[in-house]
Amino acid sequence: METRFIVDPGGFRDLADALTIRYDPYVGDDALRRLSDILTVRLVGRRDVDRGHTVPEAIGERHYWDAVGRLWSELVAGTFDEFVPAAGAGHADWAAGPFEQQRYRRAIPRYFSDRRELLHILRRAVDTMFGGAAADAGKPIWCEKTPFNVLCMDFLWELVPEATIVHIKRHPVAVVASHVDQPWAPPTVDGALAWLKPVYDRWLAWKATADLDTKRYVEIRAEDLAADWPGQRKALFERVGVDDFATRSTFRARSLDHRNDQFDSDTRALIERALADAIPAMGYE
Repeated sequence: METRFIVDPGGFRDLADALTIRYDPYVGDDALRRLSDILTVRLVGRRDVDRGHTVPEAIGERHYWDAVGRLWSELVAGTFDEFVPAAGAGHADWAAGPFEQQRYRRAIPRYFSDRRELLHILRRAVDTMFGGAAADAGKPIWCEKTPFNVLCMDFLWELVPEATIVHIKRHPVAVVASHVDQPWAPPTVDGALAWLKPVYDRWLAWKATADLDTKRYVEIRAEDLAADWPGQRKALFERVGVDDFATRSTFRARSLDHRNDQFDSDTRALIERALADAIPAMGYE
């Protein structure tokens, strides 16, 4: 499932900059506060729609909370309560209202002059969570699939240098079709294009300078996986460096083909014009 805390706003990627190249006490406090919200509120309280469990439940509560609990002692130099004056202070002599907070908890973030030290701490948290879950399942490796990992490869390889990144792509018209059906995306074609086109533009611009041929990177079309899952799976696993085995989850053609006729010809032509550069650059005609 999508654990999200590595690359999402407020996650490890933002924290790595906030405690190194962007450090000041306020930036660090904000980054720690947002990370705490992700790890102790959002991921704990939100169940995956398809799988019915939270991220800590999927990873294993012990592994998850071991990693989270250790982080704070390694990232926080101290805490203090900042006094917050009453809302009417300066205008009247009345005391604060019964529900006004008079204290605001602040964290004093650590500053890491050596970014590698911070990355080691974050990497250990990842290993505790995902490595622990893999070990419990008797597996030698783990895979995390947050979609926007594709735009954060530099940081992911900085965090886990030995990682292989697998980019499973899909025809951009089908991606638009999928987005307009999602509750978290714009529901119109124009809205979906406004959302997706900058993503394609940024990805392709970065890819042009990234020299991915020298990196641990695999790019494959979802349509090819669906056309021959056993054969394509074997080839993919070989490129990743793991033994082939029959997986519970599979790529099925019918799970992709139903998007082919979702748009009428005029709408499809509009999308193809809007993504005229992205479609061939992604390997589609």
